[in-house]
Amino acid sequence: MGGANEDGIEASPRHGQNVVRVGTRASALARLQTDIVLEQLRPLHPDLEFQVVTVTTHGDANATAPLAGMGLGVFVKEIEQQLLSGQLDMAVHSLKDMPTLLPDGLTLASLLPREDPRDVLVNVYGCPLEQLPQGTRVGTSSPRRQSQLLKRRPDLEVVPIRGNVETRLRKAGGEECEGAVLAAAGLLRLGLGDRITEYLSPQSFVPPPGQGILAVETRAGDDRMVGILKTIDHASTRYAATAERAFLERLGGGCQVPVGAYAQSDGDLMNLTVFLGTPDGSQSFQAKVRGLTRSPHQLAADAHLALVERGGGRLLEDAGR
Repeated sequence: MGGANEDGIEASPRHGQNVVRVGTRASALARLQTDIVLEQLRPLHPDLEFQVVTVTTHGDANATAPLAGMGLGVFVKEIEQQLLSGQLDMAVHSLKDMPTLLPDGLTLASLLPREDPRDVLVNVYGCPLEQLPQGTRVGTSSPRRQSQLLKRRPDLEVVPIRGNVETRLRKAGGEECEGAVLAAAGLLRLGLGDRITEYLSPQSFVPPPGQGILAVETRAGDDRMVGILKTIDHASTRYAATAERAFLERLGGGCQVPVGAYAQSDGDLMNLTVFLGTPDGSQSFQAKVRGLTRSPHQLAADAHLALVERGGGRLLEDAGR
């Protein structure tokens, strides 16, 4: 897919030493998230000119296809290709969109402080999940959200909806369904917090790994860019993200089972809550472990073991057949 700058001009791999080309998706939320990153970088590096380049990804170009069948990295792959070719110097992503294994030659140089990690419910009735009328249609394209919705409310009808935040809100206003589950972070960043009916607890409605975290990717061998981006890296967010993504990696990078993972630091210690389930909500396994913040991989291993011991291993085996 092609990339164009703010004036619609095709990106060129040759640009001045002080020009930094920043890749992003074209949605309003993606552009806003890129602005959040650049607002932190510009005061620290006033000599640099950051030029935003929008890239159409496979996930954006196929806005109605089910995400579950589109493979890994559908919202980042084309951007990463332009990073590797030198057309871009850095790229801003939602961490939850990124596969656990990055392409050779790329690195996550900075993770920004996490926005609210929770999922939220919006609905036309203005009531919490437990009070939705029986048979209410709730929209989501996420198997994880569907699993946790049906676990708590098997009487609901889950409707697949896709599109940017504004599109999904419109569809959930009665156009295609009466409610939807979305990420709090996107709504809050867009100034749409007043649309939220209920914040869903991350301990009982477990988010996906990385939700609410902005990640900045660059070439691993570009020491200059890595150094620039390290100035805005947030240590405690990185520990939490590492634990969540390490848990997902233990399940297998292409794991198709609905899965959630949420880590929260408490000084030197960190809690990690994890979830596995079936898409229909009929089976679910959850565990919470506590360990050293600076040992996120061990915490992920402990969480994986805890889930297997609770019976989640059988679910993973069935999914792998």
